[in-house]
Amino acid sequence: MSNNGNTVLGILAGTAVGAVLGILFAPDKGSETRRRIAEEAATKRDQMAEKAIELRDSLGNTISTQKENLDHQVEAIVSNASYKAEDVITTLESRLKELKDKNKNLQKKA
Repeated sequence: MSNNGNTVLGILAGTAVGAVLGILFAPDKGSETRRRIAEEAATKRDQMAEKAIELRDSLGNTISTQKENLDHQVEAIVSNASYKAEDVITTLESRLKELKDKNKNLQKKA
């Protein structure tokens, strides 16, 4: 995501610099050149604002999607841990019953 944002900003900056240089070296009057620079600057500012909004929205969507994925993964881990805990408890209860039975048999023999 960061590379895409840097690439877009680099392209926009390069375009803006190229446009300004082109205008500065054009054979127009100073007032006309200043007007064209102002118009180009306004256009590029608007384009950059739109790209910034798109990047923000895209980042927001990505974060939201990643949060949902993380929530599902955490839920799966907790569920899996719960099943494993139940298995451990069942095994321990079974072993405890076996030990109690052995203890009863030893007490009867003694």
